[in-house]
Amino acid sequence: MDEKILDLTVVVPALNERDNIQGAISAMMIALDHYKINGEVVVINDGSTDDTETVVDAMIKKDSRVRMLKHSSPMGIGASFWDGVDASMGNAVVMFPGDNENNPWEICRYYKMLDHVDIVIPFIFNREVRPIFRNALSLIYRFIINTTFLVNFNYTNGTILYRKSVLKELDHRSNGFFFQTDILIRMTKKGYLFAEVPYKIDIRKKGGSKAISFPSLFQVIKGYLHLVRDCYFRKKIANIAQFSDDSVTAQRR
Repeated sequence: MDEKILDLTVVVPALNERDNIQGAISAMMIALDHYKINGEVVVINDGSTDDTETVVDAMIKKDSRVRMLKHSSPMGIGASFWDGVDASMGNAVVMFPGDNENNPWEICRYYKMLDHVDIVIPFIFNREVRPIFRNALSLIYRFIINTTFLVNFNYTNGTILYRKSVLKELDHRSNGFFFQTDILIRMTKKGYLFAEVPYKIDIRKKGGSKAISFPSLFQVIKGYLHLVRDCYFRKKIANIAQFSDDSVTAQRR
């Protein structure tokens, strides 16, 4: 692939997703073509011990828009996202899980909204495809986040579209499952413009979600406490009215 600026970089974290990764990448490439988005897919092989790397290598040979970065051992979904951001060639970045649960058409349809805002935040409207227990956890999580930080998000852990320049301004990077919430709170408290949009997910084809586990819960609690400290004790998060020069927020302000 030529070293040039693209429209969108899709960061795909993958940990032992041999059975799902090919379908996830293939669907994303079709969606990019359909919406005429000049993009790339950067797979972050997060220390997989199965044949994830072999499957991705085969796809790289077929399509020059696919690249892969490798971690020797699992570093977490947040660390994978940030590695993808640092390696990206797109003006915008989105995280798309390698488990093939998400529908790439659902997020690509909103790409053009970045002409009007700097962050596009999807929220799931067909929650019935997920187990009741996971929906209940999401409801509790949403209540805690909104109450703690005085916001009103519908969902903070989806395939969020970011203008890359605003991500580069962050001086803190959360490496665990809390990373999306951490970004959104910090960016919206600064005053960056965002839009929430309805989003449909699919039923996971194979395997189980890695989001519901004790290590993931520990990462969320750790990230939450760090954000509380920065927001209320260190006073590091505030609307400072200083925005990335190429952001929509700066232009509209």
